[in-house]
Amino acid sequence: MKKIFRWLILGGTLFFLLKALKDNWLGVSAIKVNITGWLILVTATIITLFAHIWAGWIWIWVLKELNQSVSSIEFIQVYLKTNIAKYLPGNVWHYYGRIMAAKNANIPTNIATLSVLLEPLLMLAAALIIIILCSSKLVVNDLKFNLFILQFPGLIIVLGILHPRFLNPVIQLLDRWKNKKSPEKNQLIDSFIIKNYPLKALLGEIVFLGLRASGFILTIMALTSVNWQQIPLLVGAFSCAWVLGLVIPGAPGGLGVFETIAMLLLQYHFPAALVISAIALYRLISILAETTGAAIAWLLEQISY
Repeated sequence: MKKIFRWLILGGTLFFLLKALKDNWLGVSAIKVNITGWLILVTATIITLFAHIWAGWIWIWVLKELNQSVSSIEFIQVYLKTNIAKYLPGNVWHYYGRIMAAKNANIPTNIATLSVLLEPLLMLAAALIIIILCSSKLVVNDLKFNLFILQFPGLIIVLGILHPRFLNPVIQLLDRWKNKKSPEKNQLIDSFIIKNYPLKALLGEIVFLGLRASGFILTIMALTSVNWQQIPLLVGAFSCAWVLGLVIPGAPGGLGVFETIAMLLLQYHFPAALVISAIALYRLISILAETTGAAIAWLLEQISY
């Protein structure tokens, strides 16, 4: 049923995207990118690459919070090399690669697993915080007052869930669910708990999403002008689309899910043809940045040998 559900999501998102492209093909084909636009796209790629390097730093912070002494350069290289594995079927191989690399560096299995489990949880929390803060820009005027009332309690709930008292049971539950056929692995993760509030890593993930959103906004700016009033809308829409691409079991790497959600949220604020072109370009930019990061990490590894 899980595989069928994933194929249904993938089929539905691809059908929606292809239909939107068909309906707006004339507008999409009419969009041109000038020299300034290409320079902006190059900048967006560099910022997106830096965002992934920054995410590798956050992983190092998490490991150091767990009392593990690691080589920063080596583990950033591991992060970048494994990052492209998220596009493989299953969408878990990048996590597996990091756990194995950490184990090869003599990090206990429970701590390696814990550090990898924390990443998507912190990313999810960071995205929810940004979405809550930008939510008033994502809805119609009639709902803005009600959302304003809910924003503060929503922030308190998200921040409270990250407290070790609540976070430890969530991590243990996720690990049991992933390793329900291996009781010995559950005992490993149960033997270690988080003692401190992961504030530094959470702030780091907010910066990570800010960098990713900046790359997305620059991609749109390469095609059209964007005013300051539209920035919160674009940041909120990107964060919402990105986090749903992270959690919905569709195509690997959120492929299709991200594009569909971004289109649904932005089609009433920008021309549909522009939105389609921007999200297609941004997907290419993301893959190019991830591939470049992996290639640089591999080259540095070969040079060090």
